[in-house]
Amino acid sequence: MKITRACIYPKDIQCITGRSERYGRRLIKEIRAYFDKQPHQFITSEEFAEYSGINIEIINNYLKQVS
Repeated sequence: MKITRACIYPKDIQCITGRSERYGRRLIKEIRAYFDKQPHQFITSEEFAEYSGINIEIINNYLKQVS
């Protein structure tokens, strides 16, 4: 059984949304503020899906392909 990644990085946001990596870094910062997380804490795929409105299945399919 292959385990998929649980956290999202700016490069993932870039590939999923088609925006720049800089946009991905800014979005992760906004998501951390939204969920009241510290700068050292990771953003999970579920949190990204909730914040962005993108279906979790689309995100998980992407993570399975790149992992």
